[in-house]
Amino acid sequence: MSTARIDHITTSGTFSLDGQTHEVDNNVWVVGDEHECVIIDAPHDAEAIADLVGGRRVRAILASHAHDDHVRMAPKLAELLDAPIRLHPDDLVLWRMTHPERQPDGELADGQQIEIAGITLRVLHTPGHAPGAVCFHTPELGAVLTGDTLFAGGPGATGRSYSDFNVIVESIRTRLLTLPEDTTVHPGHGGTTTVGDEKPHVQEWIRRGH
Repeated sequence: MSTARIDHITTSGTFSLDGQTHEVDNNVWVVGDEHECVIIDAPHDAEAIADLVGGRRVRAILASHAHDDHVRMAPKLAELLDAPIRLHPDDLVLWRMTHPERQPDGELADGQQIEIAGITLRVLHTPGHAPGAVCFHTPELGAVLTGDTLFAGGPGATGRSYSDFNVIVESIRTRLLTLPEDTTVHPGHGGTTTVGDEKPHVQEWIRRGH
């Protein structure tokens, strides 16, 4: 039987895009067991993330998307933990804004299955907040790690370059709200929610436009 679990820390720093910079707190999710794991996103503090990993082998650093607050520490963390960085290629345009000198080591693709610690993470391409935004669904743990696609209370922000409100709503409706309602949603910022808690509110989001 798998002993896989999801570990979590919050790191603090900044997010910059379109000439604006904001203070942000980012969630980091580590999925695995006591021997091996994958890291979802690499914001702000490589050492704190490495401490959360401990002595485990890191199979990959998986980027939910390439906004700088989610990938700024990815190269440093990759070097620290000897782990490859994986990103959906549609987000290379954003990645290059932060890391023009270094490419990711591999790609993420819709439907891709990542085996870790006896469970499967299935990659769901969910554009809207960013063109290459992805979520990671693990049925065995009853969870989906949504990056900045879906939060407690609605979709991720779409008022910036390379984002689109209609696209993110469609992504959420067709890729996330079709998951079992008791699926826990672990987002890139803020607290957790469930698919069932968010599902009734789609029309509200559409009416308010964000």
